Amino acid sequence: MADSSQEIIARIDDGVASFDAAEWDACAGTANPFVSHAFLSILEQSGSATARAGWQPLPISVQGADGSLTAVAPAYAKSHSQGEYVFDHAWADAYTRAGGRYYPKLQVAVPFTPVPGPRLLLRDKAAAPHLIAAIEAVTERNDLSSAHVTFVAPDQVALFEAAGWLIRTDSQFHWQNDGYATFDDFLAALSSRKRKTLRKERAAAVQGLDIRHLIGRDLTEEVWDAFWEFYQDTGSRKWGRPYLTRAFFSLLGERMGNQTLLIMAYRDGVPIAGALNLIGADALYGRYWGAVEDVPFLHFELCYYQAIDAAIARGLKTVEAGAQGSHKLARGYVPVPTYSAHYIPDPGFRAAIADYLDRERVAVAREIEFMGEMAPFRRRS
Repeated sequence: MADSSQEIIARIDDGVASFDAAEWDACAGTANPFVSHAFLSILEQSGSATARAGWQPLPISVQGADGSLTAVAPAYAKSHSQGEYVFDHAWADAYTRAGGRYYPKLQVAVPFTPVPGPRLLLRDKAAAPHLIAAIEAVTERNDLSSAHVTFVAPDQVALFEAAGWLIRTDSQFHWQNDGYATFDDFLAALSSRKRKTLRKERAAAVQGLDIRHLIGRDLTEEVWDAFWEFYQDTGSRKWGRPYLTRAFFSLLGERMGNQTLLIMAYRDGVPIAGALNLIGADALYGRYWGAVEDVPFLHFELCYYQAIDAAIARGLKTVEAGAQGSHKLARGYVPVPTYSAHYIPDPGFRAAIADYLDRERVAVAREIEFMGEMAPFRRRS
């Protein structure tokens, strides 16, 4: 596809790994590690995000007249709706019952990662409309039912609205650093009852355990072997089959070790639980957790409280602890809206989805407001 008036050229490639890393990252920036060339290519090269797994990489890019990369989107042809965290199973069922074919569809996302961030990776912001048009063209010319851009950064939502896409809202729980110098500073902002509860939880969770923060060269193969066992246990219980391969973790430690924080719990020198985080420019992103021993409150300690400790120590503004989980509210994580954008070529299906989203949006806003009022912070006069 080309825009001859501005000499814009769009193309599809067969994977992020086929791009020059420096060119890709010039578009992606450095704030969010999940859209980096390193992270996305690790997903491909480890066998985690592949056509066989139902995630066929089809990155869509826009080039200038000189052939340089000006914008790119991490896109995938999907044969199912697993690993997305924005649930459209009901949409797929309705479209199929109406005689349509929902799969394959186009997904612009970071596979298996419910972390908000840029989905239009722009070295030249003026290329955004061209990239959106390219995504639409790929959808229509390949007879795909729809295109979905999930966990899009709030500041990019308007770009999709301007192009006529449908916007969906949901929510997550994030911890916000209000200039805290220590965990005790954070506790001081909570109500007295909640403050006591958190202290008791932390004391009970770590009794008899050694908690270690591992990063960079600390991330040995022995450590990853232990975490792989944790990850498999959690994955088999939550979604039936873990999405990531063992090779993913080795490559992550090798290529992104300084952006990877693994918080591990040891009993008598033996690892029993761990929580994996990635470090961004302003946020700590909690991703995976697992354990081989059931310890009360250890999940909260490793995933939430230790993450807060790590964020405060690094001066990070936010801890994003993943999708869902209203139990995070009592731990000082507050509800924030998340967004996705949807391109539905079929006019009848689009109208039905638009009506549903209008009603859902009202319900989500009410829930965020209600949850915000339930936050454990002291009331300010």
